Amino acid sequence: MDRLTAAKVFVDVAQSGSFTATADRLDMSRPMVTRYIEAMEDWLSVRLLHRTTRKVSLTTAGESCLKQVEQWLEQADKLTATTDTGDELTGTVRIATSMSFGFSQLIPAITAFMKLHPKVSIDIDLQDSVTDMADSQIDLAIRIASNPDPSLIGKPIAVCDSVIVASPSYVENVELSRPEDLSRFQCLGYKNFQRHVWHLSKGDEHKAVEVHCQLTANEATVLLHAALNGAGLAIQPRYLADEYLSSGKLVQILPEWRPQQMKVYALYSSRKHLSRTVRCLIDFFEDYLVS
Repeated sequence: MDRLTAAKVFVDVAQSGSFTATADRLDMSRPMVTRYIEAMEDWLSVRLLHRTTRKVSLTTAGESCLKQVEQWLEQADKLTATTDTGDELTGTVRIATSMSFGFSQLIPAITAFMKLHPKVSIDIDLQDSVTDMADSQIDLAIRIASNPDPSLIGKPIAVCDSVIVASPSYVENVELSRPEDLSRFQCLGYKNFQRHVWHLSKGDEHKAVEVHCQLTANEATVLLHAALNGAGLAIQPRYLADEYLSSGKLVQILPEWRPQQMKVYALYSSRKHLSRTVRCLIDFFEDYLVS
């Protein structure tokens, strides 16, 4: 984890006396604040905070460490004021990701990261496919995939679970109880992934079902809105589908069968030339998405 960010989180918790207040102020989840504090305690090999259901307070070791950490952060600020090198992250990072994942998942994470690192600028390129990263001047691509581009270095940073969904009107008064039944319905397919065959699992049982896709697209939100409008059955990531399942605008199909689980990858072209800012951003994304 990024030690500079962890130090800032520790100081904020010490000042506020509340994990929740720090989470709100730094725009991150409470579990993420907890992970940063635990990381600080691991690095320093001491318990920094007393935690109770009502309040958070510094241990004796925490009080001693707080002064040193505050001095370290102050020195980091002074150092970056006179040089481009130092502990404070700087520079511009150009990120490529899909529109659906960018809007729903990355924007909140990027916003939180920029609040912690105000000298870092982010340039987002919304594109579905991985182009030549060098030619496109892309520093980092965030992709959901089963097998990432072998020409790139890929670090898995999260998992992506999906569900089969449809509008209530589309499946009203129809029988759809087995994976084989999918072939009798219009399905909405991803242009570059499982376009004609859907892979489903239930425990140790796996099935590959041929489907007919009258509509295909390279963007999940297009298929989501097609499903909402009654165009057919769609496989959707849970981060998009859950809201509509909760509201009843979509229903889950074959809930006991799970579409192939995907991974969220951070992709980059060279480990040797990866900047510290990009490395810290990858670590931050991983922590944010897990929390």
